Amino acid sequence: QVQLVESGGGLVQAGTSLRLSCAASGRTFSGYAVGWFRQAPGKEREFVATIRYSGSTTYYADSVKGRFTISRDNAKNTVDLQMNSLKPEDTAVYYCAAGSYSGNPTNYPFWGQGTQVTVSS
Repeated sequence: QVQLVESGGGLVQAGTSLRLSCAASGRTFSGYAVGWFRQAPGKEREFVATIRYSGSTTYYADSVKGRFTISRDNAKNTVDLQMNSLKPEDTAVYYCAAGSYSGNPTNYPFWGQGTQVTVSS
């Protein structure tokens, strides 16, 4: 079992930056890809970014490409999401998840509790 805890969410103004962090405990991230997903009120959960266990390959949703960067430190069992040039439409609860390298949330069996990101205009 992998336990995941997100941190770093908050209320920021449009155009600014925020860095989210996902920390693992239990079995840690061993062998797993880690993805970030988000869910806005009234909307379905959507893919944001994912990174392979090796860190060698990343994949982003078109809506965040060029603005967000995912990275990981396996020695520290953390995966970060650097979010730049934030927009009001980035407002959502952000979740990290561990599983298979994919943009499909069903491929991730382990999930954190989420952290709220609110971007004001």
